[in-house]
Amino acid sequence: MVTIPTWIDPVVKPLKSVVSQKIDQRIRDYTETVPISEFVPEEDVFVVGYPKSGNSWFQNLITGLVYGVNPAQAPDTIVQDLVPDIHYKRYYRRYSTPMFFKSHFPPNPNYRKVVYLLRDGRDVMVSYYRFLEAMRSRSNQTVDFLNMVKTGEGLFLNYKWHLHVEKWLENPYNSEIITIRYEDMLERPVDELERLCQFLDFEASRDVLEDVTAAASFQSLRKKEEQFGLNNPGWPKDKFFNRRGKAGSYKDEMPPEVLEAFVEEAGDTLKKFGYEV
Repeated sequence: MVTIPTWIDPVVKPLKSVVSQKIDQRIRDYTETVPISEFVPEEDVFVVGYPKSGNSWFQNLITGLVYGVNPAQAPDTIVQDLVPDIHYKRYYRRYSTPMFFKSHFPPNPNYRKVVYLLRDGRDVMVSYYRFLEAMRSRSNQTVDFLNMVKTGEGLFLNYKWHLHVEKWLENPYNSEIITIRYEDMLERPVDELERLCQFLDFEASRDVLEDVTAAASFQSLRKKEEQFGLNNPGWPKDKFFNRRGKAGSYKDEMPPEVLEAFVEEAGDTLKKFGYEV
């Protein structure tokens, strides 16, 4: 085993930083893109939600609403280009200001204008479990659903759903925030997009909103996924990313002991935000 001298690290770190800055500048010059960490905090909009809360659905909706691109026909590469995923892309091309970004991070002082996506945590856990199952199936690994819920193992940053929701809706940095519930989007999508437009000070007719919601419906996105796939080489090609797209899926997919464990921790949060327990 090779032992690295303690004096190496303070020397190497600044060198790495300089090299990284030079690479960033080269990429900026040749591709007209900028690092994903560079925002216009007072103007850019961050679509934030715990994973599996409808975040990818909202990327498609923003693609249609803001850029006028039909979500039913836009391959995932186009959607990811127009509404970059903070966790997936290292560089992005700024087509407009404000830009819209997808993020799962906890509260961030740079996120000044936020669309917070909220979904019943029980459905979130079921969807997350199925997601991990699909990702790990390629290496024949299994997922312990009960352990995932109890310990947070495998979850984003090992961060539990109720903590993410509570932290964001406490709004510690006094950001401008609109909260949109997944279930309300399923029930009355045009009305919810009208609320979004008011928040963004963005003008769109009701006809346009109806067209966008229809083009980004679950059926449309599933059909598009069948045709084009996803812009994610790690996702197994024999699994659908757009899996069910419904509310209340936990009722027939969440084992009783897992449901009990989840409600024990997150029950108060569920009730606080209007979910029956």
